[in-house]
Amino acid sequence: MYVLRSVRPDDLKNLYKLSNIMTFINLPPDEDLIRAKIDSSIQSFHNPSKNLFENYYIFVLEDEERDEVLGVSMIHAQHGTDEEPHFYLTVGQESKFSQTINTGFVHGTLKLGLDTNGPTEIGGLILNPEFRGHKEKLGKQLSFVRFLYMAENQNRFKPMIHSELMPPLDKLGNSPLWEAVGRRFFNMNYHEADVLSRSNKEFILSLFPSENIYQTLLPMEARESIGKVGKETEPVKRMLENVGFKYTLEVDPFDGGPHYRCPLKDIKPIKEKITGQLVANRFNPADTREVLINVIHPEYDFFAFRTQLQVHGDGQVSMDPKIIDKLGLSTPQKISAIPFS
Repeated sequence: MYVLRSVRPDDLKNLYKLSNIMTFINLPPDEDLIRAKIDSSIQSFHNPSKNLFENYYIFVLEDEERDEVLGVSMIHAQHGTDEEPHFYLTVGQESKFSQTINTGFVHGTLKLGLDTNGPTEIGGLILNPEFRGHKEKLGKQLSFVRFLYMAENQNRFKPMIHSELMPPLDKLGNSPLWEAVGRRFFNMNYHEADVLSRSNKEFILSLFPSENIYQTLLPMEARESIGKVGKETEPVKRMLENVGFKYTLEVDPFDGGPHYRCPLKDIKPIKEKITGQLVANRFNPADTREVLINVIHPEYDFFAFRTQLQVHGDGQVSMDPKIIDKLGLSTPQKISAIPFS
């Protein structure tokens, strides 16, 4: 059985193992950094700071039978402050026309912007590549679990939810936009700049062009990557669009990956949240809906899983008694769930 839960200290070994499978900015192969991220998340679940930008939430996907963490996803309650602004490039247009030669052009432009009172960001979704395309839709579970948590704790997050998607990269993992623009102004490679920006953003404001960048002057490969996503990110893009997120005409200043946003209250699974009292001995498998459900678990601040739920209409809900017994759940108890279909 696969479960989704808040991270805990003894996940360090599994997360470090996962970090070594591939290179992930949000999960570096460094035990000390991963331990610090775990500690920060535990603090956020237990006693979140009034300064939202200090709160990071890490959710893990665990195969209970194998006792192995297969993936993680994250929420940063506020991305963008005075000390660490949220930077972006606005994708726009500028019209030029000459009456003398009766010729005009519409140029695509990019212009650096920043936000010091930023939105909540969902990100850091990492799934062991061996489990991509799994019949249990494990990647989607890792993504939706964040909506389930936000649905229950809306006061912990900003009214706007933000997501940054990965653009197409070349065979060496480099960004065409970075090679065309960033490298010329920062004198470092894409990955070095990306890592540095996680802890220090001063260099972006100091060195990046402050006026319009004309896309006409960029190589075709760079122009075609702006606002696009890589092949592996297409399912994430479709999922976000299906639940209400829209492209903001803003992109990452390093790689041109698109930024998507949706008001928290308008995210479809959150709007369709289900609440009720979980009871035993009323379950009818012929009358259920597929959900991600959050239940009380004595060992975790947050515990959820995918299941079939029957909603009775009188404030009570029920599920397969075998699952209740397997997980040792107490009944009755108040639950929250979101549709998962």
